[in-house]
Amino acid sequence: MPIYQIAIGTPGEASHPDALKAALAEFFSMLIFVFAGQGSGMAFNKLSNDGSSTPSGLLAAALAHAFALFVAVSVGANISGGHVNPAVTFGAFIGGNITLLRGILYWFAQLLGSVVACMLLKFATGGLEISAFALSSDISVWNALVFEIVMTFGLVYTVYATAVDPKKGDLGSIAPIAIGFIVGANILAGGAFDGASMNPAVSFGPALVSWNFTHHWIYWFGPLIGATIAALVYDNIYINGEITHEQLPVTDY
Repeated sequence: MPIYQIAIGTPGEASHPDALKAALAEFFSMLIFVFAGQGSGMAFNKLSNDGSSTPSGLLAAALAHAFALFVAVSVGANISGGHVNPAVTFGAFIGGNITLLRGILYWFAQLLGSVVACMLLKFATGGLEISAFALSSDISVWNALVFEIVMTFGLVYTVYATAVDPKKGDLGSIAPIAIGFIVGANILAGGAFDGASMNPAVSFGPALVSWNFTHHWIYWFGPLIGATIAALVYDNIYINGEITHEQLPVTDY
């Protein structure tokens, strides 16, 4: 990736009306996503006597997060780009698609949205416990770190392919549903092992409200590493590498 693509931004950017509106959109999108995603798990526990760790609980979590993220990305796409994830914002920064200062503003809004969503859930449910992300008993921190790296790589790679790539064409119209689908699929793959966060803000809200930061670093380092790899791979090979269909060899059958 050409280093000139990374931009710090100007001091006044953080107070620019457009940047503030975009950050507010990220706040609301994250609130919508976390409230629905975390809330669905709490509702399933209530209805099944704490059965969220069952196969049906995993399926419910995957569907709820896929649906909620599809909506959260859609409603923010025209204002902020619909990142709804500090790892996606970081990946966009690595590819030169957002400045550092604007990215920090997004991060603050995303983290705040997650915290507010969890606080609202705790109040609305009469004080039910907000569960922080945790590892299953047979998974080490390094196993979980690899899970988070690979799952977030898939997520950010999908974001680049469907939303960031200037050659996406009509594919951009399905970006929100593609992003929701990959998150839902990754939850089915990794949810039973480490909760399948792929999103530092989604992990931060429950951890802060429950005041449980056990292994919390995994849910930051894993997604940020995965996002960085995805951004570098896609940006260097498919965007700056300018690989097009016309460059591919033609085979006659």
